Formats: sequence, structure tokens, C-alpha cells
Amino acid sequence: MPQCSFRALIVAVPFVFGLSVSHAQETRDAAEFLQSYRWRLNEPSFGGFSAIELDETGNRFVTLSDRATVWSGRINRDAAGAISSVFTEDMAVLRDGRGKPLNKAIGDSEGLAVAEDGGLYISFEGRARVSSYATPESPERMLPRVMGFKSLPKNGSLEALAIGPDGALYTLPEDAIAGRSDSPVWRFSGARWSQPFGIPRDGAWKPVGADFGPDGRFYLLERDLRGLAGFATRVRVFDISGDRISAGEVVLETPPGRHGDLEGIAVWRDAAGAIRLTMIADDNFSTFLSTEIVEYRLPH
Repeated sequence: MPQCSFRALIVAVPFVFGLSVSHAQETRDAAEFLQSYRWRLNEPSFGGFSAIELDETGNRFVTLSDRATVWSGRINRDAAGAISSVFTEDMAVLRDGRGKPLNKAIGDSEGLAVAEDGGLYISFEGRARVSSYATPESPERMLPRVMGFKSLPKNGSLEALAIGPDGALYTLPEDAIAGRSDSPVWRFSGARWSQPFGIPRDGAWKPVGADFGPDGRFYLLERDLRGLAGFATRVRVFDISGDRISAGEVVLETPPGRHGDLEGIAVWRDAAGAIRLTMIADDNFSTFLSTEIVEYRLPH
């Protein structure tokens, strides 16, 4: 099937900051800010990134745009582990079950999870669903849709997607559901969806990304748009055991305007043994926003 593939060294300006006292005071936790890297590429379809996955080394990436494109490549790091450049190897346009490129009405791709065999799972807004792709160029194979998906708001549905240590998929909606004080979490264990638990909603925070870390815990990325002050970012972590989920704890919370619209999260362990949170910002294809890769390190 046709694929847009290319090799290009991205011209990008890394913004690397040391953790200052003021920054530590403005965050609600002991997470250490490592870097904000501005990723640029002169390509019309570049942007709108809503999800990211890294390999266990933090050097290979797959990222997803909300305009139904998948990008993959390599992150180059210096001796200290800071991002020095990003090298994009491939870009593929997602296709429907007949092999045709997804149109705007059904191509609002938001969540991404990579299986052990390299296959992709992608969650969508608009027509709320989760689909599998053997490769980014393969035809879409839609997983069963439950009734709960059909009632979700078109622009606030299945934003976050993660694959657990046992291979089960977990997804939850961005927007609140009328009559509920929590976000229902759906789990797909290979044959059907279940809805074992929910995650309590907190104010205006909205779930936008998720990942299971190498510690087996569930990390949930949330955002809150504070008007002209900009986006605030929060990460909560939960323990899941069977059909039960813990109360969760906040491991990162930033003030509005510190970063852009962070929507995707990858959790991995660096060479020093610390958990790293790598997040990517959606620039909404706007000249006023940027594609930003942000990294924090949790204490260990």
C-alpha cells in the first residue's frame, strides 16, 4: 500500500533547563524537570501530536498525530541522556478497513499503544472506537464497540489508551459523562470489553494520555486549560490489581503556561534506573503553539 516514507534530520532547537528552585516550588511534587525540546520539521502534515511511545531505551519512538498519521524514528541523546536531535524515519497515513486513507470525519486519532509484536492499537474520537493495525500501513481492524462508546461526546471521547503488562488494553474518555463523578475505564482482554472501575475526576482536569511504566503502574496524563494563562499539566499514578484500582497519587503537576498542550506520555526507565516521563505537545497546527517534547524524572 502507498506510504509516505522519508529520512530527514530534523532541524530543531533544544531547550534544556536545569531544575531551578522556583520551578521546584511551582510543581506539586519532587519530579525533576529535565528538558523541553522544540521539534520542528518543514512538512505540511507535521504536527497535532496526541500520543507517543518509546522503547525501553528511550531512543526509538512512535508518535501519533490527531490527523491520522503515524511517525517513527530515533531520538538521539547526549552522554547525560538529554535529547540532542530527533531523526524521523517513516510517516504513514492510517487507512480504513478497505485500505483507503481515513477522512477527517473518522480519522481523529488520539491514543496509541504498541503491542509486543510491534502492532499498533489506536483510539479515536469522532466515531469513538479502538482499532488495531498490524503495521502503520495495514488496513484498520476495528475492535468490538460497546454501547458506552456510542454515547461519548465526539470531541471528548477515547483520548487515552495504554496496554498493560498482561497485554490488556485500557482506555477512558477525555470529557466527563453526565451523571458520573468518575471517568469509566474500559478494558479489552482479547475477546470483549469490560468496565471494571472508574477514575475519580478532579475539577477541570481532563485525561488525555496514559501508559504503563516499567514498574507495572498506570500513569495518567491530565491537562487543564486555564484561559489565557495556558495549559497546566498533571500526572497521576495508580496501582491496578484485577478489577480494583488504587486511589492514585499525583507525581507531577505544573503551573499553567509552563508547557504547551501535552497530550501524549511514555514512561520508561533510564540508564540510572530512574523512571522518566516523556510527554509530547499538540501544536494544533497553529503558528502560536509548538511541538514540544518534555521530560521529567521521578525520584528513586
